[in-house]
Amino acid sequence: MRCRPGRPSGRSYNPRVTEPGNPERPASRPPEGVAHPRAIRSFVRRTGRLTTGQARALEALGPRFLVPYRPGRLDLRMAFGREGPTVLEIGFGMGEATAHIAALMPDTDFLCCEVHDPGVGALLKRIAEQGLQNIRIVQHDAVEVLEHMLAPQSLAGVHVFFPDPWHKARHNKRRLIQPALVARLASRLQPGGYIHCATDWEPYAQQMLEVLSAEPLLRNTAEGFAPRPDYRPLTKFEQRGMRLGHGVWDVVFRRV
Repeated sequence: MRCRPGRPSGRSYNPRVTEPGNPERPASRPPEGVAHPRAIRSFVRRTGRLTTGQARALEALGPRFLVPYRPGRLDLRMAFGREGPTVLEIGFGMGEATAHIAALMPDTDFLCCEVHDPGVGALLKRIAEQGLQNIRIVQHDAVEVLEHMLAPQSLAGVHVFFPDPWHKARHNKRRLIQPALVARLASRLQPGGYIHCATDWEPYAQQMLEVLSAEPLLRNTAEGFAPRPDYRPLTKFEQRGMRLGHGVWDVVFRRV
């Protein structure tokens, strides 16, 4: 994750491309239609120690709430045990916002992708503490989950909150929000479904706005940047950043 003063969420996510069925072996090329430079690991697997509580949560709750990655269509009704709208979250960090939103929206199911063990363990702890039933976690590259596990028009929404900005110009090509990936996300949305991105890095916010505006299946819900939707909580990092004059930009588009 990024370590930058004033960063709102403590989360970052940039999925790398891995060989289907083998999350530890990078694939020779990205999935078809997803624009990532060759040999790029589009998330950075950083080491992090599990706390005792996180490790216990993984052991006790993992079998119930973790969905194994498989290169085949996921039956969302079976995964959640019910029929309902599903939101895909790409990168949830330590799961604070995810648990908050899931508690606010108990009739919506949240399929959440994160690769880092401490974050997965932390969200599982929150699930137990808050008694949440509407979260499932895929501990795998979200690009491959999107490509192989999710059917067209299967999602009610997509959340991408504070992905790694890759702020150096030579690294901008590694950013998650790129035209080909946005096109794939849009294809997985039901008509009326939404994509909500948020970032505290203004140049990335501008790129998000440009890329989503160029996708013909999507329409902006605002004239430019959107007001922060009520369901997305202000984290302590975001509140501190706002006191210091740092900006946060939300972009919300809907599928036509």
